[in-house]
Amino acid sequence: MYSFSIDRGGTFCDIFCELPDKSTIETKLLSVDPTNYDDAPTEGIRRILRSHEPASSDLYQPRALVDGRKIKSIRMGTTVATNALLERHGDRCGLLITKGFRNLLEIGNQSRPNIFDLKTEKNHQLYEAVFEIDERVMLHSSSTSSSDNNDFISDNRQEIIPTTTGEKVQVLLPLDKDSARKSLETMFKSGIKSVAICLIHSYLYPTHELEIGEMAKDIGFEQISLSHQVMKMQKMVPRGSTSVASAYLTQTIQRYLTSFQKGFVQGSLENCDLLFMRSDGGLTTFSDFGGHEAILSGPAGGVVGYAKTAFRSSPSISAPLPVIGFDMGGTSTDVSRYGGSLEHVFEATIADIQMATCQLDINTVAAGGGSKLFFKNGLFVVGPESSGAHPGPVCYRKGGYLSVTDANVVLGRVIPKFFPKIFGATEDQPLDRKGAEDAFRRLITKNSIESSIESFAYGFVKVANEAMCRPIRNLTQMKGFDLSKHILSAFGGAGPQHCCQIAKNLGIRKIMIHRHGGILSAYGLSLADLVSEATTPKAYVFDKLLKNRPDIDLLSDFDSLVEEAKAKLKINLSTVIKVEYFMNLRYRGTDNALMTSLTPTGAKSDGTLEFWSSFGDSFETNYKREFGFSLDREIVADDLRVRCSIEGENLDDLKPVASLPPPTPMAVEKAYFENGWEEANVYGIENLLPGHVVHGPSIIIQPISTIVLEIGCVATTTADGDIEIAVGELSTLNELNSTPTLPTSIEPVKNDPVQLSIFSHRFMSIAEQMGKTLARTSVSVNIKERLDFSCALFSSSGDLVANAPHIPVHLGAMQAAVKFQTTHWSKHDEIKEGDVLVSNHPQLAGGSHLPDITVITPVFHEKRIVFFVANRGHHSDIGGITPGSMPPFSKKLSEEGAMIVAFKLVREGVFQEQGILEIVKESRNLSDTMSDLRAQVAANRTGIKLVQELIHEYDLITVQSYMTFIQDNAEFAVREMLKKVAFQKKAALRKNGSDTNDSSSNNDVTFVASDKMDDGTEICVKITVDSESGDAVFDFSGTGCQVLGNTNAPPAVTKSATIYCLRCLVDEDIPLNQGCLNCVSFIIPSNSLLDPSPEAAVVGGNVLTSQRVTDVILKAFDACAASSGCMNNLTFGNESFGYYETICGGSGAGNGWNGRAVHTHMTNTRITDPEILERRYPVLLRVFSTRDGSGGKGMYCGGDGVVRELMPLVNMTMSILSERRVLQPYGSRGGGGGKCGVNTIFKREEEIEVNIGGKASCSMSAGDILRIETPGGGGWGLAGENVDSDGDIGGKIGYKNHRSTVMDADSSGSKYISGQGSLGEFNAQNCGA
Repeated sequence: MYSFSIDRGGTFCDIFCELPDKSTIETKLLSVDPTNYDDAPTEGIRRILRSHEPASSDLYQPRALVDGRKIKSIRMGTTVATNALLERHGDRCGLLITKGFRNLLEIGNQSRPNIFDLKTEKNHQLYEAVFEIDERVMLHSSSTSSSDNNDFISDNRQEIIPTTTGEKVQVLLPLDKDSARKSLETMFKSGIKSVAICLIHSYLYPTHELEIGEMAKDIGFEQISLSHQVMKMQKMVPRGSTSVASAYLTQTIQRYLTSFQKGFVQGSLENCDLLFMRSDGGLTTFSDFGGHEAILSGPAGGVVGYAKTAFRSSPSISAPLPVIGFDMGGTSTDVSRYGGSLEHVFEATIADIQMATCQLDINTVAAGGGSKLFFKNGLFVVGPESSGAHPGPVCYRKGGYLSVTDANVVLGRVIPKFFPKIFGATEDQPLDRKGAEDAFRRLITKNSIESSIESFAYGFVKVANEAMCRPIRNLTQMKGFDLSKHILSAFGGAGPQHCCQIAKNLGIRKIMIHRHGGILSAYGLSLADLVSEATTPKAYVFDKLLKNRPDIDLLSDFDSLVEEAKAKLKINLSTVIKVEYFMNLRYRGTDNALMTSLTPTGAKSDGTLEFWSSFGDSFETNYKREFGFSLDREIVADDLRVRCSIEGENLDDLKPVASLPPPTPMAVEKAYFENGWEEANVYGIENLLPGHVVHGPSIIIQPISTIVLEIGCVATTTADGDIEIAVGELSTLNELNSTPTLPTSIEPVKNDPVQLSIFSHRFMSIAEQMGKTLARTSVSVNIKERLDFSCALFSSSGDLVANAPHIPVHLGAMQAAVKFQTTHWSKHDEIKEGDVLVSNHPQLAGGSHLPDITVITPVFHEKRIVFFVANRGHHSDIGGITPGSMPPFSKKLSEEGAMIVAFKLVREGVFQEQGILEIVKESRNLSDTMSDLRAQVAANRTGIKLVQELIHEYDLITVQSYMTFIQDNAEFAVREMLKKVAFQKKAALRKNGSDTNDSSSNNDVTFVASDKMDDGTEICVKITVDSESGDAVFDFSGTGCQVLGNTNAPPAVTKSATIYCLRCLVDEDIPLNQGCLNCVSFIIPSNSLLDPSPEAAVVGGNVLTSQRVTDVILKAFDACAASSGCMNNLTFGNESFGYYETICGGSGAGNGWNGRAVHTHMTNTRITDPEILERRYPVLLRVFSTRDGSGGKGMYCGGDGVVRELMPLVNMTMSILSERRVLQPYGSRGGGGGKCGVNTIFKREEEIEVNIGGKASCSMSAGDILRIETPGGGGWGLAGENVDSDGDIGGKIGYKNHRSTVMDADSSGSKYISGQGSLGEFNAQNCGA
């Protein structure tokens, strides 16, 4: 009997087959080839059966039904669900959701994927229709129910209902069954047959979802996905999104699986075990294979494959070492880690959909064999676009695109005569080396590059390798693991070609390549376990002071889950089942839960489970390893989980082998390596016997992949026939820690575009890993969960080198802070090794506002400062007149919190605890403030380590030279953009007959714009661009004077807004650094709104004025309509708690895109999930949805704002700091303006609604309602107008041939009426409200 294991990937379909005589065969074919077959897995099975059953070959004709009677099993991993999600080809589906949350899933966490994308592009939601359901459940708390004001909760108090977690819920509004049925019937009549149902807190109280599910079943829906069944865990957004994905994908994948079975003779698979790989690495049956569980179906097989083949003892390794999986395929590369157990995550964003389901922790980078190659702005760029399976790379002979595979072919690393001849229109041609060489030659000629074809192609290979190293570093180093103590397991069609260079780059000393490495995902399927899981939510709290909790019976809880999971396996009672126990644990007051497994010694002799020995101690150990510390807090168990499995085949440890004489190569071929062309021995894997040793440079040919053995690497064939590679040319630890000797005569470093691209990755990686460390080691919600921080690398003079794309308002501001500190300490006290500097003063020290504290650390080399690393984090409270340090009515800086001009937080390695405590002693959350400051120090320590490693890897002169080259590259890109913009405007003016310039130079082109704050203060900018040089002057003269309020913005904020706008307008992925501003000079009038006096209040300038400055600059360039212009800062609390959030609004439309509800421009922080918010704080979130119709109308409409209604359940103070409540966001090119925002409070006692204005702090009683309606974005263009966008740069910037839109700053701006009419009349005329 035949056993097939099939991995249907995005490019290739890999098949591993065990033949009836127990020998094995592997094969590969294109996943999509409509000319030759309909379905790749069926075709692969047909081909194998036909070649091995010659007597029955007539049963296996092309495109005929396959006779499956001789098939014992088929195990499949498939990308059908993944592709349907990416391409949006799933089933039509609808969503039913609790009233008030209609657009919750669309808003998501309100952040945008790419902060520099003015389009704020995001894939559409999967559901076609959404209906709100009248029902509401609230968590019941004794602290809120004891209030004297609890009668506001419900007109008819409902029963208090206990739940499985021990928590209680109260049904505020019973399910309106008639309305729910009517919604379902309407949806069904429209042709929608799949429905997702997501009600708030249904993970605790599923009754309403179950009732609606029964109605849907009666009506005839084919797929009904109830959120509490899809994901029995809290967080409404990911649970709802996952439920929609289930409804959208399940029928699609079930149809594919049914179709797959129909490719066989009817009834011939009745005795065949047909199993499918889930995203969690376990196999399941056909009937239980849900669409949302299939997203990582293909890659999961690879993880199982390397986990079972590489995590083994061997003659060279006494105990198994953790393994890094490196699966490089045609479309992308997947990296993961295995340390003895499969590592899972429970939340991930895939194709803009938040998925909350158990899945392997696999990180994907868009760099594979099929990744397209580009040369842009002097940089080698690999991906993210892929050439796919069809047409594929150029060498596939189908008119494809220049790709990584083409580079390897040109370099002789992939040898066509040893590669399957499956290419060309007839699928019988070899790879086309000449075609690939010609394509590289054309790219070299097009860009006027002085380079040979081979060195140019090799540059792309090196850049691709560095791109693939970044996610591996994030997966290991950022979780506290030492990369050097890992093995690299390379597989996939292209993995073995790149693994030696990857290992060298990462400092990994050993590589394992399985004999089936080219199809390890398929082979892993043959070893995988049959798995079933069960989960239940809990709310158990454990305290170290109360070791025993006799009221909690963990064993009984787990036994119930085990029975549930076993029932899903549908097996005989005699089958041996492995059971794993988990608790999802977190410290109280945090969101970072860790799924913690039962320790081997956790169960007591009497069969009971004690929490601390079973789970708690392990949780604290893992938490400290991953986050760098543990907390003295209670531990909360959010969920219990069991995983039952019938284990697949496990392999024995590798046996020693005797050394053999050197093998004889089957050929010698020229191949390109780091030293140039080399004569490389070529070996066939089938000729390498256990004990054979091969030295690089060499090439080993596997049946469907190629192993490239780099210079200095040594490959040994193991007893199993696998390849074990010892990686050479690695620095020893002593070498790493030694100081390199500089040459006596130093020649200038030349700018090599390949190295420039690699250093771009490395510099950015340093800033990114600093951010990972800060997120790991901080404790506050603001920094750890809302990610309100930024990290960056600076030169010794304080110039920005690399800034990770975190919070835009920090982009240029940190540079000013670093420069100030270098100047200050040079006059007062030199900066010494081990010092760490801290500041936050906006006007004097380059800060943005006081809650944003900047921590700066010098990087020393040979006793002198060579770089700085710095980070800026928003602290939840640093004093001031209101909780949260964001007072709406502050009039001077001292009212906003602690002020730090210059202080050494660490002095020569000693943390100055008493000194900083004295400065921030007014913080209402001093413990979190101190912990976050320590985390900021730790983040910089990570940056220092990485910079020093980079210097040791190259040398200081090289690193600093490429720092300069990277800045030059950014400067070039910005200059070119500005010159193009100036040229376009001059061309438009000439076309209109108005090419006049009042400037002294004929080369100067001016761009002018202005707008007003709600209080009437004007922001003006005149941008003068030299069309020949690209130099620009940003002149903010005419901007109003500083105000007796807090919307003043320090100059650093204006520079941040400018660098952000320039980076957006370049529309290319360029490095973000000082080079972006090298061609820009600023004129900012002193004591103005944008350069206030040192004593002026500024807390609103950072969060409000920054948005308005950004809008004005983009308006001057006519790039897009106005955004909502506001971060909508909300704080609430009382003496016992405090909470802070920012709320999104509408983004502005532009030429070719509509806006949407999202955080815009200078912020990108996340918002708390509704269920988490209500579980943590005494509030009821009544509404969180889009504000329909608030976006400006036009050819392209502005994004709608949002509505957020909060009802306090106890008395508290709520403060709002917002803008655009008087002047509407303007449209562009004739587009309509967005509606103004509105903040109101409904006073329950008085039964009146009060407009509290844009800036207010109010005492609210339990039962009052705060309603925040955020502004919409402006529209673009007249609806239906045929716009002449001649000369646009990538759809970003254009100058329409109407004189009024060329020079007139206010042509499409907001209306402003001064000194006439009432405010109400003014609002009616301008806000559309």
